[in-house]
Amino acid sequence: MQVGMIGLGRMGGNMARRLMRKGHSCVVYDRSPEAVAPLVAEGTEGAATVAEFVTRLGTPRVVCLMVPAAFVDSSLDELEPLLVEGDTVIDGGNSHYQDDLTRAARLGRRGIHYVDMGTSGGVWGLDRGYCLMIGGEKAVVERLEPLFAALAPGRGDIPPTPGRDSAGGTSECGWLHCGPTGAGHFVKMVHNGIEYGLMAAYAEGFNILKNANAGRAGFEKDAETTPLRNPAQYQYDLDLAAIAELWRRGSVVTSWLLDLTAQALVRDPALETFEGRVSDSGEGRWTVAAANDLGVPANVLAAALFGRFASRGHELFQNKIQSAMRFGFGGHLEKK
Repeated sequence: MQVGMIGLGRMGGNMARRLMRKGHSCVVYDRSPEAVAPLVAEGTEGAATVAEFVTRLGTPRVVCLMVPAAFVDSSLDELEPLLVEGDTVIDGGNSHYQDDLTRAARLGRRGIHYVDMGTSGGVWGLDRGYCLMIGGEKAVVERLEPLFAALAPGRGDIPPTPGRDSAGGTSECGWLHCGPTGAGHFVKMVHNGIEYGLMAAYAEGFNILKNANAGRAGFEKDAETTPLRNPAQYQYDLDLAAIAELWRRGSVVTSWLLDLTAQALVRDPALETFEGRVSDSGEGRWTVAAANDLGVPANVLAAALFGRFASRGHELFQNKIQSAMRFGFGGHLEKK
């Protein structure tokens, strides 16, 4: 099949490459010509403008947007007038599922199909494949199955979950039609909320391990600091890289995230190349908001999200408020 790819950043470019590896043809466009050139050299058709991009696609056209969520609507503003009835737009970024409903209705008035495709796989997806969570019209998703199958990891050597041997479906291949419009991005939203929680749990655990030698440090005795009760119990200088490697083998906390942590600790044991400012691209916020709407507790996911906010210094003023109150009621001075 032929597919057009708009947005050739960390994922879009490699998705085009993977599709070509699987025998599909691609037309690519990005606002940055520097992103287009390498893919043209590898065999795609490149376009310098959105108008040229559309003319290079045969009808019915399939266009995949791999742009940040904030730029999807502006991309559609430019793209939509050039499309015709029967064309399909796939949004493979991290859009809010509620925006999918609006966009599908907008395009549907002109007979243009809209598919939301939550995509997980990151910079490793070129070789590993992309886990795809898809929402949209059943007939349209079925027609695009060759593209989804090419992008997805495939069955590989992972056996089906016991009891699913005869269940069938595409989930064992790494892609799934989750339901109508918005369902794909809804599932991806919760996926990323879970990701926040998992990452925070690993980070907190390794931080405890890192500080397990606190008993070796000298402590000033003053009225502002609770002393370490039993310094002799915290005398461990632990090899975090070795522990990460250990846990990768037979532990119940084994995961790809742990694999990536182990790799980072080998390259940079003190993680000095990082400042510890953890961004959030929106899905964690939306997951917590959905939990609130549904009346479903999400204690871990909310704490992980707020931890990211704190990592960027957004807790500084509230901490100053606490210091001011402690000084006000007890004359407590901040310890330098």
